[in-house]
Amino acid sequence: MNKKTMQAAVAKAPGGPEVLQLEEVERPTPGLTEILVRVHAAGVNPTDWKSRAEGRDYGYPAILGYDVAGVIEEVGVGVTWLRVGDEVLGMPMFPHLPGAYAEYVVAPSRQFVRKPKTLTFEQAAGLPLAALTAWQGLVETGGLQPGHRVLIHAAAGGVGHLAVQIAKALGAYVIGTASAPKHEFVRALGADEVIDYRTEDFTAVLADQPVDVVFDPIAGETGLRSLKILKDGGSFVSILPVAPEAVAEADRRGIQAEFTLVEPDRLALTAITDLVEEGKLRLEIDSVFPLAEAADAHRRGETNKASGKIVIKVL
Repeated sequence: MNKKTMQAAVAKAPGGPEVLQLEEVERPTPGLTEILVRVHAAGVNPTDWKSRAEGRDYGYPAILGYDVAGVIEEVGVGVTWLRVGDEVLGMPMFPHLPGAYAEYVVAPSRQFVRKPKTLTFEQAAGLPLAALTAWQGLVETGGLQPGHRVLIHAAAGGVGHLAVQIAKALGAYVIGTASAPKHEFVRALGADEVIDYRTEDFTAVLADQPVDVVFDPIAGETGLRSLKILKDGGSFVSILPVAPEAVAEADRRGIQAEFTLVEPDRLALTAITDLVEEGKLRLEIDSVFPLAEAADAHRRGETNKASGKIVIKVL
C-alpha cells in the first residue's frame, strides 16, 4: 500500500448499510499535539448506524466510527506523554468524526489512554464510547453512591452491560432489565436482580422498593414510567433526550432528570481502564467483522439482538 493512502469503509451518502464501501483514501497526517494511530480495531455503536441512515451533517464522503484501538505510528509536535509504539484506545473528537473505520486515525493525544495489557485490541475498541457513556451518566450526572439502588435498562446491551459492572464496582445494588434469555448473562455481570421487560412490569416489581438512580439508554415511554419507581430527589439519567412530560413530572418531585451526551474524557477513561486492570470490568464482544464487511456489522447492530459490543477488525 502506498504510504500516502489507506483503506477505509467510506459512506458517500446517507442510506442503508450498503453505502459503506471499502475504498483507498488519503492517509491523515498528525498536526500539533496529535497522534497518528494505526488502527487495529474499531468499535461499532448505535450512533454509527443511526448517523449513516439519517445523513447527519458530516459532509460526504464520510468515514464513520468513533471508537479506536491501535498502535501509535507517529506523534505530532508537542506530544510528550505518549510515544511511537504505544498501544492506545480512545473515543477522540466526539461528536465530530475521527473516522475509526479506517487503517489510520489522527486525533488529539490527550483524548486517548494506554491500552491495558489484559485487553485484546478488539475488546479495547469496544470500550471507550459505551463505557464513558455509562461512567459519565452514572457517576458524574447521576451521582451514584455506594449503597444506592440503581435500575439499568437494556442491561445486556453495549452500554448497559458496562453500566451494570461500573455500578456494581462502585458499591451499588444493581437491578437490570433484559429479555429472559439474557438474564444469566446480566447476572454474571454482577446484577443483583434482573427483570424480564417482556413479561414483567418493572414498575410493579419495584413499587415497594424504589430506586435512587435510573440509567436509561431507551428513553420515551420507558423513561416516563421509570419515574414511578424513583425516590423523590433521585436521579433519572437518559442517553437520549428526555420527554417534556417526564421533565415536568421530575421537577414536581424534585427528581434530577438529565439527558447526558458522552464526551471525550481522559480522566474518566483512565478510571475505566483502572477497573479493567483490577478485574472489575470486562467487555463482552457480540461479534467481530473485518473492515471490508463494515456494512454487515451495521446490519447486525440494527437487529437490536446483540449482547455486548460489535467490533470491526482492521488489522
